Amino acid sequence: MITIRVNGQLRSCPAGLELRDMLIHLGYQPEVVVVELNGGILSRAHWPGRVVVESDVLEVVTIVGGGT
Repeated sequence: MITIRVNGQLRSCPAGLELRDMLIHLGYQPEVVVVELNGGILSRAHWPGRVVVESDVLEVVTIVGGGT
């Protein structure tokens, strides 16, 4: 297990998960989120192969459609 910070809260998560799998583990739908990782927006093109490691800091924002 590793400890990461997600939206300001410490979370214990399995080690070795790639970002997309970590988002799913945390209950997010990867298709509708934007991820800031360690202070920078992480493009979806960089998600594959990016393993979340101890002490990473994620800010996850869910994209909501709609309006008037």
